[in-house]
Amino acid sequence: MQQPELIPNLFRTEFSKITAVLVKLLGIENIDTAEDIASETFLTALESWPYKGIPPNPVAWLYSVAKNKAKNRITRDYIFIDKVAPEVKSRYDGSYSIEIDLSTQNIADSQLQMLFAICTPVIPPEAQIGLALRILCGLGIEEIANAFLTNKETINKRLFRAKDKLRAEKIIVGFPPEAEIDARLNTVLATLYLLFNEGYYSESQDSILRRDLCLEAIRLTQMLINNPQTNKPQVNALLALMYFQTSRFEARKNESGEIVLYADQDERLWDHQMIAKGAWYLKQAATGNQLSKYHLEASIAYWHTIKADTPEKWENILHLFNQLLALEYSPIAALNRTYALAKVKGNTAAIAEAEKLGLTDNRFYYVLLGELYKTIDPIKAREHFEKALELAKTEGDRVVIGRKIEGLGGVVL
Repeated sequence: MQQPELIPNLFRTEFSKITAVLVKLLGIENIDTAEDIASETFLTALESWPYKGIPPNPVAWLYSVAKNKAKNRITRDYIFIDKVAPEVKSRYDGSYSIEIDLSTQNIADSQLQMLFAICTPVIPPEAQIGLALRILCGLGIEEIANAFLTNKETINKRLFRAKDKLRAEKIIVGFPPEAEIDARLNTVLATLYLLFNEGYYSESQDSILRRDLCLEAIRLTQMLINNPQTNKPQVNALLALMYFQTSRFEARKNESGEIVLYADQDERLWDHQMIAKGAWYLKQAATGNQLSKYHLEASIAYWHTIKADTPEKWENILHLFNQLLALEYSPIAALNRTYALAKVKGNTAAIAEAEKLGLTDNRFYYVLLGELYKTIDPIKAREHFEKALELAKTEGDRVVIGRKIEGLGGVVL
């Protein structure tokens, strides 16, 4: 890898590791200091490597510099030392030296513990995702702003408020007690689920960023599975869902960057290795007596990896949607159910169910109604597609919906 690409790639993979280890060491109240030290480490690389050359082991070099900067910061700033948590301060000897452990195991432990610290109900879900993207995924503020379709100032304020709340509530960076794991795990999984969806359903035009978000969500979920205390059926189910959905990533956009709907996707572009991984984790999830929404959504996603348009497929999908809505109602899940209902009971029955939802601020609602009305009432189909066009948020959406209107031919309103 060439130097111009190396440092950005290392920033993406190593910034989060360094930050998590330092936050675990220094406490959540010093999260900004940890980020500053990690950022300064990469700034040193940017200043040094173009002149002195890339070191033989760039990652080891970064870790060494990060350790030295952290130790220098602690030694130099006695005021800072007085502010760290007592359990951290007690580790200092007379020379204010402290061991900074950037071993593979401690990095994994620190990131997992940081994940539990971030996923606390004391901060709102969007702040949890923002902090996860920044601290655990190594994304820059501009990238996070793109993911949320907002500006850098908004993201900076959101993260500042979240960090301030974590300090005020004295949130501990550590693994929760055994008795609390399941309750806390639900919040962690909800955050990872939202993080994945932020990538998979993002309105951002940056397709690389979208894929990165999905892969980061997979990486963090895999960390939970790698730990015996959090290797639970619902975690395996969520990972299965992520693999099934990501397997069709390349087929969801054409060469022009336009969305390709499921029925039109080229199965040859699906990643069958990811599908196999999803199937394996879904099998691992089939233990115990707990049925989570992740089990049901993963099972629905599994059936979507079978391209054949058979009655068995859609009857199974409809049954799973019925279970999902009974377990945890969601208007979007209800909307998606109507497509399966159309496949099983016909468009007229699906239209009746869809119109009950009244999701008049959702473009997908109008797209679905347009599809269902195409063979029944082309004039109504056009009306719905045009409403969807008004609500479209990206150019890709506008192109796809525009083609659907064109496909209706010379329908006169």
